[in-house]
Amino acid sequence: MDLLNYAFMQRALIAAVLVGITAPAIGIYLVQRRQPLMGDGIGHVAMTGVGLGFLLNASPVWMATAVSALGSVLMELIRWYGKTRGDIALAMLFYGGMAGGVMFVNIAPGGSNANLMSYLFGSLSTVAPSDVTAIMILAAFVVAVTLGLRRQLFAVSQDEEFARVTGLPVRALNLLTAVTAAVTVTVAMRVVGLILVSALMVVPVAAAQQLTRSFAATFAIAVAIGVTVSIGGTVTSFYQDVPPGATIVLLTIGAFVVLTALATPLARRRARAAAAAQPAGDPAECSIPVTRGAGDEVGV
Repeated sequence: MDLLNYAFMQRALIAAVLVGITAPAIGIYLVQRRQPLMGDGIGHVAMTGVGLGFLLNASPVWMATAVSALGSVLMELIRWYGKTRGDIALAMLFYGGMAGGVMFVNIAPGGSNANLMSYLFGSLSTVAPSDVTAIMILAAFVVAVTLGLRRQLFAVSQDEEFARVTGLPVRALNLLTAVTAAVTVTVAMRVVGLILVSALMVVPVAAAQQLTRSFAATFAIAVAIGVTVSIGGTVTSFYQDVPPGATIVLLTIGAFVVLTALATPLARRRARAAAAAQPAGDPAECSIPVTRGAGDEVGV
């Protein structure tokens, strides 16, 4: 493949693989928490960090990480204490983050809105070696959290009250989830872009759920989809000269449509098999569930 002869494409492919792993890895918890658009909100806040990076002549990636992490903590605090005014506060945070990014970039020396485009929608040619280093460090953090604390995060995402009763530090885990989502947004912004990153966090998980309900299987399939579409979108962008972020998102949606089409007849066959296995004259609602063995527990 001749694209590997170009250093910028080598960097872009490394970043694409890391994005494909990290986005669905944290996205599965956001879907379980019914917060699929959290990544979109964090992306708006991260724009202020990018603008500050240009204004202060610092790394936009690290500045975006710091600002989006702070913004994600504020989002969680608003969710806890905001009550009826919470939606208004979140709207001001999101739109204020976007406005701040545009303002800081424009007042930066030599800055213009054009500088934001590669961060908003992704760009292959602008992934610098320093960006790859930052992305690798941040991706390692995301993977460590999402895999190392998967049981605790799954419990909190499923039922906060139950998790609290069992003694888990629910608020601390919620904050960690929010910060990890913020880190993931900054990992993905150089390839997918801040505007489109939320799709890569949510759609692969939704696609994987068409085939399985097991958390472990959904996690693995979602990550596989994320890596596949990220690499496919990056390669397509190189050869066809199209935006990488938009290409990756469209491929992700295509994967969802295909898997949904494949899963529909499978679900029907399972339903017919379950109906056939139901004893005649024994209504399903009155049947006694079969006791599960130790090997039947859902893996987390």
